[in-house]
Amino acid sequence: MLKKYEKFLKEFDKKLKKYFSQQAEYICCKEGCAGCCEVGDYPFSQLEMMYLMQGFRTLPSETQEIIRNNMEHLKKRKIPSHFFYQCPFLINKKCSVYKYRGITCRTFGLAYLIDKKNKKVKLPECAKEGMNFSKIYDGKEIKINPIKENLDLPSVISSKLAKNHKLEFGEIRSLINWFPD
Repeated sequence: MLKKYEKFLKEFDKKLKKYFSQQAEYICCKEGCAGCCEVGDYPFSQLEMMYLMQGFRTLPSETQEIIRNNMEHLKKRKIPSHFFYQCPFLINKKCSVYKYRGITCRTFGLAYLIDKKNKKVKLPECAKEGMNFSKIYDGKEIKINPIKENLDLPSVISSKLAKNHKLEFGEIRSLINWFPD
């Protein structure tokens, strides 16, 4: 299944590269900017988690230990209701498993339609902080045409591309909820 997923990611990343190129002038993400990884929910499907853990196993033992400590700290802080947290795989403002990151992580930074009927657009949170798309976002609406494809996790895993690869993504949970207490 992971080999099929890697083939899917190759095609998906090719599509994303085109989308990022189309919106490049509005995106100011760069190495060291990790706001999207510092406060979030990070939904992952079961298949994405399997792939992420494959990447985790390739890391040096010291890095794995840092991640385990990050996760333990988060689990101690976790409250029963929904909460936002820093991704435990973020170390020194860099993703320690970048090649293996999830779909939500891969699409972050893009402006896309999440509801075509109501023309509702998904913008990265940093747009409200004067970062991505801030040149064309006035706090209410965006002044460009967004990508006409819903790139949220449920839509991507039920997409034609995912079906073409005959993938079974399994359940979706917040990243932290994939790890036992």
